[in-house]
Amino acid sequence: MTADRPPTPPARASLRGLWALARPYWFSEERWVARGLLAAIVALNLGIVGINVLINQWNAAFFNALQAKDFAAFLHQLGVFTVLAFAYIATAVYEIYLNLMLQIRWRRWLTDVYLDAWLGDRVYYRLELASHGRGTDNPDQRISQDLRAFASRTLALGLGLLRAVVTLASFVTILWGLSGPLVVPLGDRLLPIPGYMVWAALIYSVLGTWLTHLIGRPLVRLNFAQERFEDDFRFGLLRLRENAEGIALYGGEADEKRSLRARFGAVWRNWHELMRYQKRLIGFTAGYQQAAIIFPFLVAAPRYFSGAIQLGGLMQTSSAFGQVQDALSWFVGAYSDLADWKASVDRVSSFEAAIHAARERARAGEGITVGPGASDRLALHGVALDLPDGRPLVTADGVELRTGCHALLTGPSGVGKSTVFRAIAGIWPFGHGRVELAPGARTLFLPQRPYLPIGTLREAVSYPSGPGRFSDAAVADAFRLWRLDGLAAPLDESDHWAQRLSPGEQQRVALARALLHAPDWLFLAEATAALDEATERELYEVLRAGLPRTTLVSIAHRPGVARFHQAAYALVPGADGAGARLVTVPGG
Repeated sequence: MTADRPPTPPARASLRGLWALARPYWFSEERWVARGLLAAIVALNLGIVGINVLINQWNAAFFNALQAKDFAAFLHQLGVFTVLAFAYIATAVYEIYLNLMLQIRWRRWLTDVYLDAWLGDRVYYRLELASHGRGTDNPDQRISQDLRAFASRTLALGLGLLRAVVTLASFVTILWGLSGPLVVPLGDRLLPIPGYMVWAALIYSVLGTWLTHLIGRPLVRLNFAQERFEDDFRFGLLRLRENAEGIALYGGEADEKRSLRARFGAVWRNWHELMRYQKRLIGFTAGYQQAAIIFPFLVAAPRYFSGAIQLGGLMQTSSAFGQVQDALSWFVGAYSDLADWKASVDRVSSFEAAIHAARERARAGEGITVGPGASDRLALHGVALDLPDGRPLVTADGVELRTGCHALLTGPSGVGKSTVFRAIAGIWPFGHGRVELAPGARTLFLPQRPYLPIGTLREAVSYPSGPGRFSDAAVADAFRLWRLDGLAAPLDESDHWAQRLSPGEQQRVALARALLHAPDWLFLAEATAALDEATERELYEVLRAGLPRTTLVSIAHRPGVARFHQAAYALVPGADGAGARLVTVPGG
C-alpha cells in the first residue's frame, strides 16, 4: 500500500497501555531470571553513578594539586584516577553485556507470545482477509522488528531515565553545597539566593526541554509513517521475488518498476520530512549541549574571581553542574529515541489490539462453526457465506455428502467453490451456519497452488506433520506413484521448492502428501489443474486405489474428472447479487 501522505498513527499509547505491553514478561515463567538481570543492571547503573560522584570529588583534588604545583599530590591523584577509570570500564562493560542479555531474552519471550497469538485461532488468516490496512499492515515486520525495538528501547530509555534520576539525586546536593549563595541587589536591599547553581541548571534544562519538544514533536508521527512505508516497500520486493517467473512470462518488469518506485516514493517523501525536522532538532540540541559546556563556568566565574573558590572548586562545580544539567535534560538528549520508541509502541499496541479483536470474534463463534455430526456423512446446515464487505456469496442448507461417495463440485469461475471448501475447513470467518463431520474425522485440503514450506523436501512432503513422521521408503513409494522418482534422492536437500519445482511437480508433491497422510476426507480444489488430462485421469485412479478409505471431494472444470465421482453438486448463481446456491445435481 502506498499513499502520498503519512497515515495517522493510532491513539497515543498511555502509560497504562505501555504497562499492559511490558507487564506480562515480568510476571511470566521467566520473571525471576528477568528480575535478577534487571536488578543486576540497576545495581551496575548505580555503581556508575557512584563512580561519577568519586570522579567529581577527584576533580577538586586534582586541579587543586595542579594549582599548588604539588607534584606528589599530582601523582597520587593520577593513581586514584587509574583505579576509578578501571572500575568505571568494568562496570560499564558488564552493564551493557547484561542489558543485551535481558533484551534478547525479553524479545524471545515476546516473539513466542505474539507468534502464538498470531497463529492461534487462525488469526493470521482472519487479519489478511479483513484488515484492509486498518492497523494490521505487515505483521511480519511488527513481530521481527517492532518487538525488537520495543524491548531494546524500553530497557535503554527506562534505565537511562533511572540513571538520570539517581544522578540528579546524587549531584544536586553536591552542587548545592558548592554553589554558595548568590547575592542579587534588589532596590536598596541585597537578596541572597542559596544554591543558585542548582536553580540555574533547572532553568536551563526546563527551557531546553520545552524547546526540544516544540521542535521535535512531529517526529513521532513521521517515525510511525516511515516504519510503515519501509515495510510496504520491502513487501513489494518480496512479492516480486516470489513471483519472478510469472512476472518474467508477462514481461511485467516496467509495471513492477513503476509500482516499486511508487512505494519507494512514499519512503522518499516521508524521509525528507524526517530530515527536515531532524535537522532542526539536531541543530538545537547540538547548540544546547555546546552551550552547556561553557555555561557553568560563566555562572560560577564570579565566585572564582572573587577568591571564594579555588580552581579545583571551579572544576568540581562545573562537573557537578554538568551532571545535574544532563540529568535534568535527559528528555532533550533522548527525544529522537523517544520518538522512535513511541512509533514502535504504537505499532505493537495496534497489532495486539487487532489480534485480540480477531481472537474474540473467533471464540465468539463468528463465522462458520465446524462440529461433530453423524459418522457416515458431512453435512451443511444453514450455511450462508459472505464476502469480507458483507455481500452474500453462497448459501447451502441440508446438503449432505456421504462417506465413501466421492463428490464433485462444479460451477462458474468466481462463484465461490473454493470458499465452500474454506468454510468446511473452518477458516472462513464471514457468514454463519454449521458444518458437521464425523467425530475425529481427519481432513486434508489440497488447493490449486499447494503450500510448500522452505526447507528440506522431506519437510515439504510431510507437511503439516514433522519430517520424521514418514519413512524414506514410504516417501519414495509415494513419489514413484506420482512419477517423481528423481526427487526421492534429495529428500534432505533444503531449497525454496515452490520456486524450484514446476506447478505440475508441486501439485504431484501435494498428492504424494495426501497418500502419506491418508485422510478420511480429501478435498481437492483444482489440485490437478496444472496436469494434462491423461495424467490427471491416471492420478485420480492412483488416488482411488491408494486411498480406498478416503472420500474424495473435488472442484474441477474438466468433464473427464466426473467419472471418478459418484455424486455431483453445483453452485448456481442467483439473481441481483443474491449469491449462489449449493444444490445437488440429480443423477450426478
